[in-house]
Amino acid sequence: MDTFYVGALVENHRDKKRIAKISKLLVDTGSEYTWLPETALDKIGVVREKKDVSFMMANGTIITRSVGFAIIRVDKYFTIDEVVFCRKGRYDIARRKNARRPESCG
Repeated sequence: MDTFYVGALVENHRDKKRIAKISKLLVDTGSEYTWLPETALDKIGVVREKKDVSFMMANGTIITRSVGFAIIRVDKYFTIDEVVFCRKGRYDIARRKNARRPESCG
């Protein structure tokens, strides 16, 4: 597993004019979901499609968060992904299998 940061644009998949810029998005190749600030997702109108989804954190703690869908753009690459509504002041990173890697974008 590896981690690094990228700049990204996040779009509402239902209204592509609604965009948030994430200047420092943490990419964790051991994470199954993309974790984004809930303030950014709410601002562009991403809908909470799944509520109270349980995640096991790297330290073993179980937390629940909402999940929606958004388009993630990094340079010329893009994909639609499940996004977790990350609470303010928290850097919630779930370490799980089936990582979303940048090379899967396209």
